[in-house]
Amino acid sequence: MGLLWDRLDERLRPGVAAAVGDFERVRPQLETVTADMQARIRDIFRDTDLQPLFVTARTKTVESFRDKASRVLKPDEPGGVPALEFPDPLRDLHDLVGVRVIVGLPHEIGMAANLIKRQRGEFDCRVDREKDIGSIESGTYGYSSRHLVLRTIQSSTVRQYQELLGATAKPTGSYLFEVQIRTILAHAWSEFEHRIRFKANEPRARSPYVDRQFTAAAAMLETVESVFVDLDERYETVAGYWDEEHEGSALLTPNRIRDVWQTLLPHVDRKADDDWGWAAELLAAHGLKTTKDLAGLLQTETITHVRKALDHRYSPGPDRLLDDLLLWHYGRRHIELTAGGDAHRRESLLRRLRQIETYRQGP
Repeated sequence: MGLLWDRLDERLRPGVAAAVGDFERVRPQLETVTADMQARIRDIFRDTDLQPLFVTARTKTVESFRDKASRVLKPDEPGGVPALEFPDPLRDLHDLVGVRVIVGLPHEIGMAANLIKRQRGEFDCRVDREKDIGSIESGTYGYSSRHLVLRTIQSSTVRQYQELLGATAKPTGSYLFEVQIRTILAHAWSEFEHRIRFKANEPRARSPYVDRQFTAAAAMLETVESVFVDLDERYETVAGYWDEEHEGSALLTPNRIRDVWQTLLPHVDRKADDDWGWAAELLAAHGLKTTKDLAGLLQTETITHVRKALDHRYSPGPDRLLDDLLLWHYGRRHIELTAGGDAHRRESLLRRLRQIETYRQGP
């Protein structure tokens, strides 16, 4: 840090130094503003379906403020005096106060942003943008986050800060600050990268190998994040199978049975275009007609017992496994309801039932 300040044109140093002095003087009060904004953002999620993993906040350090205030624009003419990018940094910089909202999954970023933007009585959203370091279009990797710039509305904490700052304008309680929303994996990647690549004290230590490793890490994190998304979607789907008011009460059709089976037991599958009418008939014979009924039948602990009891020579497909699970639960009733006049099937079911009964008796 400090490289921009060290290279700053001598003619611009007095103005920047004066701004840094003012910032040092008011920074303690600005930390109070930061704590207040953090608490207000955190309270937004109270009693909502979205609970961030954590909400952090920081006030810009004096060193970081000085470096950013030292940024210059190229002069219009060679040899001319460069212009400061932020002539009045205490008012031009919108990231002196920063709040970070860290969520678990990518879709929660949009949910969090929408919740925050709805608080129109407290904040006015002035900027809402996606920040993606390493864009998809360029085929590179990095981290992405949602950046909001919010303006406070009649904040008493901000008024106290503005009074201390001594602004010529009347203290209004309006103040711009930044909120970043990102996933926990993107947060971990960006924090580490920021420390190594952007906050490094020795820029000469930068190595192409380090850049390559950061790119590789970003690619791996993107893959892991997509796995977490799939896991979350599968969990929500399975949880819905037990909810009588939603998917749990859905009636079983051949296609519905196939979808539930492929969600709960994807490793015991058939061809996607197979007709699952046979399964609907077996289940209906026992009055099992809802998604919840089928989910209750396909319990992993029961499946394990069935496999051990029948000592399958080959991994059974869905037709055989479903037949065996019904036999496990209903015994001779299953035989009477489904064997009909098929002597071969009746004998097969009776043989498997004896194996189940022997297994239940134990050694």
